[in-house]
Amino acid sequence: MVDNKKLKVNKVDLETETSNEPAKVEVTESAMVNEEPVETKSLHREGEKRSARSRTQAEKMFNDFISTIRSRQEDFSKAISEYTTTLDKPLADVIETDNQIIIKTDLPNVKKSEINVNLTENTVEIMAKFEEEYNEDEVDYIIRERNYGETKKIIQLPAKIKTKEVTAKFEDSILTINLPKVEGEKIKVDIK
Repeated sequence: MVDNKKLKVNKVDLETETSNEPAKVEVTESAMVNEEPVETKSLHREGEKRSARSRTQAEKMFNDFISTIRSRQEDFSKAISEYTTTLDKPLADVIETDNQIIIKTDLPNVKKSEINVNLTENTVEIMAKFEEEYNEDEVDYIIRERNYGETKKIIQLPAKIKTKEVTAKFEDSILTINLPKVEGEKIKVDIK
């Protein structure tokens, strides 16, 4: 049976201005039997062991993640490239005048038969198919920024258009779409 129980603080390291580590307090619990210490337990050392185990597990997870990314870098790069090219291309300019909206889109090496334009009162959807020049199995691309395959771009229009009066032409690899604007109905107001 333990008669006298004492709680002692053996060591205190306070955080300094140059240190980024938190203050460390080592607490030991000593039981005294007949004025002789029986058992000393360090809470600080147990916390360090748990912290080191957690740090090791986190480092292992991070290293596994990085090695997986490195091993699949080519697939990852291809997926990112395909994702970004379908979002950004074909490139287009949208021009607004008083009575119409004009869209100009660059579609190099695309045949007229491989272009589709769909529209509503406030959007234009342009779809095109770009043919591959090389078979991917025969060459290794160092940089690949041009479009291949099908691509689609949806353009929000700044005003409503007359869908039945829209015209389009395809010359020199540039698709030009002329979209006449709907004129607001004018009502004469009597002033009293």
